[in-house]
Amino acid sequence: MTGIFLAIAAAVLLGVYISWRAGRIDRLHARVDAASAALDAALVRRSSVALEFASSGLLDPATSVLLAGAAHDARSADTARELPESDLTRALRAVFSQPGCRASLEGREGAQELLAELEGAAHKVFLARQFYNGAVAATQAARHRWLARMLRLAGGAPQPEFFEIDDSLAGPGEDAQRSDMPHLAR
Repeated sequence: MTGIFLAIAAAVLLGVYISWRAGRIDRLHARVDAASAALDAALVRRSSVALEFASSGLLDPATSVLLAGAAHDARSADTARELPESDLTRALRAVFSQPGCRASLEGREGAQELLAELEGAAHKVFLARQFYNGAVAATQAARHRWLARMLRLAGGAPQPEFFEIDDSLAGPGEDAQRSDMPHLAR
């Protein structure tokens, strides 16, 4: 009689554990979805501010066209956004690595506000990408456990993929700020 109760208790505990693991994987997928939406919003914001900066008249015409084209390509990308977003980062880096760029913007109306807004948007992209990639790593780790694979606890949910872009606006040789932080070069 006690053997039957122990077997039932073990089966119930195993069922609870499996249900908890499946719920955890589901919550991790929801976290990835939320992080993806936040990353998308940050990327759209950065391209919007870059486009606003390009059309502000604060830059020379050739630089404005370069920046506006990269910002437009980043905003209009549907899938495979990594390349256009990295191109926008490289365009921003090229614009702000020009000698005297910041000095030429000093004292011009609205320049400092736009620069601060652009720097904030770039930093939010960096943070949103880090958060998203952390959520993807946790989800992939949970999905790769033997019980999750054996019982297919993830169901038909697609495997989340990392989002890797070049999001550092600091140049490679700049020591003023850490090059892995997406702040504008000062």
